[in-house]
Amino acid sequence: MEGKEIGHSSGYKLSDLADLQEGQTLVIGGKEIEVMNEISDEEWSTGKCFTTPGMQETPAEPRRKRPASKPFRNPQQGSESQEGRVQTPKSSTVTPRFDPTASGALVMPRPNSTHQWLNNTQGLPVVDVVVDPHLRVHLRPHQSSGVIFLYQCVMGMAPSTGQGAILADAMGLGKTLQCITLIWTLLKQGPYGGKPVVRRILIVTPSSLVKNWCQEFRKWLGKERIIVYPVGSDKPAREFAQSTVYPVMIISYEMLLRSFDDIDKVRFDIMICDEGHRLKNSTIKTTAMISNLSVKRRIVLTGTPIQNDLQEFFSIVEFCNPGILGSRSAFKRVYEDPIVRSRQPDVSLEEKQLGETRAAEMTRLISSFTLRRTQEINSSYLPPKVESVIFCRPSQLQLQVYNQLLSSSVIRSCLSSYYNGTTHLLGMAALKKLCNHPTFVYNHAKNHQEREAVGEGQLQETLFKDLVSVYPLDFDQNKENTSDSGKLTVLAAMLKSFNESKPKQRVVVVSNYTQTLDLLQRLCTTQGYIYGRLDGSTPATQRQDIVNRFNASHSNQFVFLLSCKAGGVGLNLIGAARLILYDIDWNPANDLQAMARVWRDGQQKTVYIYRLLTTGTIEEKIYQRQVSKQGLSGAVVDFVKDNQTQFSPTDLKDLFSLHENTPSSTHDLLECQSCQDSQGTDDVIPEKEAGHKKQQNVKAKSASMAELTRWQHHCFPFTEALQDGHLLDVAKTTEAITFVFKTQTDISYNDSTL
Repeated sequence: MEGKEIGHSSGYKLSDLADLQEGQTLVIGGKEIEVMNEISDEEWSTGKCFTTPGMQETPAEPRRKRPASKPFRNPQQGSESQEGRVQTPKSSTVTPRFDPTASGALVMPRPNSTHQWLNNTQGLPVVDVVVDPHLRVHLRPHQSSGVIFLYQCVMGMAPSTGQGAILADAMGLGKTLQCITLIWTLLKQGPYGGKPVVRRILIVTPSSLVKNWCQEFRKWLGKERIIVYPVGSDKPAREFAQSTVYPVMIISYEMLLRSFDDIDKVRFDIMICDEGHRLKNSTIKTTAMISNLSVKRRIVLTGTPIQNDLQEFFSIVEFCNPGILGSRSAFKRVYEDPIVRSRQPDVSLEEKQLGETRAAEMTRLISSFTLRRTQEINSSYLPPKVESVIFCRPSQLQLQVYNQLLSSSVIRSCLSSYYNGTTHLLGMAALKKLCNHPTFVYNHAKNHQEREAVGEGQLQETLFKDLVSVYPLDFDQNKENTSDSGKLTVLAAMLKSFNESKPKQRVVVVSNYTQTLDLLQRLCTTQGYIYGRLDGSTPATQRQDIVNRFNASHSNQFVFLLSCKAGGVGLNLIGAARLILYDIDWNPANDLQAMARVWRDGQQKTVYIYRLLTTGTIEEKIYQRQVSKQGLSGAVVDFVKDNQTQFSPTDLKDLFSLHENTPSSTHDLLECQSCQDSQGTDDVIPEKEAGHKKQQNVKAKSASMAELTRWQHHCFPFTEALQDGHLLDVAKTTEAITFVFKTQTDISYNDSTL
């Protein structure tokens, strides 16, 4: 069951093994093996035969109580005490806190007989648990079903062992409100005698969201109903244990590590971990400490349950409901390896079928405590969202430096068949920075030149050898030379267009690098744009105030510079309806989180998302890789078939190449027949037509990439068909845009501000 080999033998004939019957024995590796029973094809293909006791889907049969000493008396009617008196039976006149028959009332499911036998040992009357109407009126249908789901899981009513739940709704579907509704309900009510189920609640969240949680409690319940305790430098965790006023503690992951001893002394009845993908690594100190807290009811909130691989998802499941998927090694052998293998390019039909069957079985196992809804639900509540992937022509300087880097000995060694190291990461990082602006590579090259001059050059820096000579003699790394970067040229033109529009279009600009934010900040200063900024150096206590100032209707801030890693989760930046993702991350979850900052509850305008990619470079390869990783999430959580999760070795080598003579190498991969038929013109097939007439003869890298065939395709020179006045103006004035993929959530929506 652990995936370990305990013995092996040879010499047996297949015909002899095929005739084995129950009870027969054979010797393997010096051990006598007895056949217990035969495994059916279904049990093998689904992996059910590997189910361990910790993976049971239904609770074990409850142990029957011992019969009463006087069998003709009902045990629940009391028994004689030592004084000879008989205890009175418990009252059965308890009424629900709120009327369950009222119009629109949200009533939680009643416990079944097995649950009552295990949990209602005092024989209390069963009472309906009804959500407070004050909260019920704000819940959308999917949020109401989410509250019911969470209630069943933490109460142990779900068909799986454990009392944990994973709420994996996509960003913007109201995970916070669903949790607040559950907390308030369990604080005041319970199914047995109406007694509250919980007394103290622990909420663990990123430091940037501590204030946001406090504001959400105040928004939905007000100060008169509940007071929460946010742990900070001025409010230590130990004071929470001494107070009876605060039922809810809100603490950051970092503060929890520092205050673990004080928190471990408090008996919490339920724990909620926001942005729970932080628990994807079970070996880090944060996950280990939180897992050691003696809290059985655990809720994990994450919009991206699978970010890179299934082992990370296993860690989240193991934290939520320990043992539900067996041991880590067994999970890898039974589920992960077959699923990943089934999505390789050279997979056999048998391996593909086995992987799909195991993925379906795994989905069935986790479905009882994992709830996943996509942003499609929001389409009826939020304004339309227009997403554009913009391919920017690299500058001449970028092309020269890019080719120089590719010709270095470091890159060439990475492409050799004997390569076995990690220096390729240095090359990838350099190419990514070069796509942002040549100045970031120039700093490394200049530093290498200076150290080499004094004999201090190091082997890992040979990537930048002789690179300074490619740059102009008058190059100044302290200036934001927009013409030196294709993406910066496009960004500067877009900001100018947004700023000159009536009314002014406020915008959020997101980057993964602090150095890039510094460059963009200098651009804003030079152009006289008023800006706000939030990155890793921003104190956690000030982050929400910075967000509030930008979102205010009277704010004069035009640009909000945001670090993807520091502020890309949970923040609400609806003060802007346009967001520009300046660079791309290997992990698609980081980009998806960042792009969801403006398309959230409270947004009233049509939202525009712009992703900038440098044409023909490593950024296009990363984008293609991103789409493939999203296929892995769909295969397990949403169970979407035919999503390939990895490229072949030949595709990976393509990372260190440059495609100069193409408007978009990603579009080339699609072999888009409709665009070929139009002979490179800007004729766009409307999205209502299924994927460019179902896109015949498409040989895309994955089914997920084939989704791009259903987007609008726009190639230089651009026409009014682009339907984005600002983007069209930039494309015509700069000629720095080579290609655009575009899609819209509501194609029938007509916005005069386009």
